[in-house]
Amino acid sequence: MDELDGQLIAALRRNGRATLSELAGLLGVTRSTLRARLDRLVAGGEIAGFTVLTRSDIRPDAVRGLMMLETAGSNAERVMKRLSAIPEVVAVHSTNGTWDLIAEIGTDTLEGFDQVLFSIRRLDGVTRSETNLLLSTRR
Repeated sequence: MDELDGQLIAALRRNGRATLSELAGLLGVTRSTLRARLDRLVAGGEIAGFTVLTRSDIRPDAVRGLMMLETAGSNAERVMKRLSAIPEVVAVHSTNGTWDLIAEIGTDTLEGFDQVLFSIRRLDGVTRSETNLLLSTRR
């Protein structure tokens, strides 16, 4: 699985009803390239299936957190693109102040969360980070 595959999976998680044309435009590839990638991910078992979620099915990930990131020089946009390809990264925000970016992360386990943090810290251009677990959400 490469960066484009990760971006495709992330885009499908955000909108599973997006058309092939919409996804191709979003990812900057042709429709036929996107179709071939999608078919390969399904055939290889990376995508196990497609389903419909109802309101009662949706629940937040068991482990959620915010990772604040500092980037070197003008690397923020490149880091944002790489973060968007990580399926466990729910959203990426640019911000001002001490931190350049904030990544919202969701996983099933603490071990999985730790693995995502480790992979993000290794991204070229990330110079410093701080992570906070989300304990509860009131609203």
